[in-house]
Amino acid sequence: MRVTVFGIVATAFYLLIDLYVFWVLRSYLLSTGVRRAGLIQGVYLALGIGSLLFFFFIPKLVQTEGWKPIGMTVFALVVSWFLARGVASLFFLADDIRRLLQWGGIRAYRMATSTAGVDSAVSRSVFLSWMGILAGSGLLGILVYGFGNKYRYEVRRQKIRSPKLPESFEGLKIVQLSDIHVGSFDDPKAVARGIEKAISLNPDLIVFTGDLVNNMAKEVGEYEKIFSRLHAPLGIFSILGNHDYGDYIAWETADQKSENLQQLKSIHERMGWRLLLNENVTIRRGDQSIVLIGVENWSSRANFKRYGDLALAYEGVEPSQFQILLSHDPSHFEAEVPKSYPGIDLTLSGHTHGMQFGLEVPGFRWSPVQYVYNCWAGHYEQGSQQLYVNRGFGFLGYPGRVGILPEITLLELTS
Repeated sequence: MRVTVFGIVATAFYLLIDLYVFWVLRSYLLSTGVRRAGLIQGVYLALGIGSLLFFFFIPKLVQTEGWKPIGMTVFALVVSWFLARGVASLFFLADDIRRLLQWGGIRAYRMATSTAGVDSAVSRSVFLSWMGILAGSGLLGILVYGFGNKYRYEVRRQKIRSPKLPESFEGLKIVQLSDIHVGSFDDPKAVARGIEKAISLNPDLIVFTGDLVNNMAKEVGEYEKIFSRLHAPLGIFSILGNHDYGDYIAWETADQKSENLQQLKSIHERMGWRLLLNENVTIRRGDQSIVLIGVENWSSRANFKRYGDLALAYEGVEPSQFQILLSHDPSHFEAEVPKSYPGIDLTLSGHTHGMQFGLEVPGFRWSPVQYVYNCWAGHYEQGSQQLYVNRGFGFLGYPGRVGILPEITLLELTS
């Protein structure tokens, strides 16, 4: 087993949180005289140690055929358990800071007044203790509930208005899929229902904005037949996302990695998806046309490799044409499109998944991913240029969705 600095730091942090919550739990149980306090402490310790040990076995489980769904579920439960304790510890820490300040005030008072016999011990707040327990338990319950939403596909409809749109393309319907992450799936029938839902929208054009796999082309397997059912009169066009290049696993040789990418490209072709690799294609209706531009992965964030070349992809595009850009990472739009390519009318992206966790209600939406990406889900406008960020068809890491459901986008173009 390879030991890394990150692994050591992560384990130390895990243990620190674990021991702190255990100490708080133990002191609270002893101070309140709860029956069977020893049993409760024992169960907590068993869960803490057991979940930590699972971290060392989960990577093997996830990579083992037949055990991958179980491994992912166990991983999600362990992470959820850790996050629940982390949230609870924030309340406990606030209580300890309060107690420390109160204790300091009592000590200062005793020194200033020379008062003896004043008890400087400060009891733990029952309110904050219960708030911590409830908050942690609530988060754990929400994350477990989210397991049931991973295949609950939601159709989101968005009108795209532009005076540049040719008359013959008025009302054009585009279905956008993104971030399938087929390596995470464990239910072909559920995925097939999602694909049938996309087909039932009768789109004129289908686009896929990257991340077909988690890492390896062989993940597609039996799902190739399911995705091959997609069809549209004007075609299906796709691009690559950051996960499609195999950058997140160790390959024995560079040739293996290159062969994996070639296999993935062949899968796109077999499924009838026209893969755009830093190139553009003209789509015609009668004597009028629009142009579809596809770039390989391009991100403004340093932790993602850049393969995209928009200058190359843009070659030959007529300024007067209605232009649609497919670019996996929405940070590409912010960083390059408005200032360098003002003729691009609509950019379609994915990548963020809406972090698979958040809250969306009329007039308000929130997800932790918004602190990383300004444009993280839905429709955005900057002057005459528009961006739509798909929330993702699949899931990665956490096998579930909370508040941000898997998305099938139906875009309708109008002048």
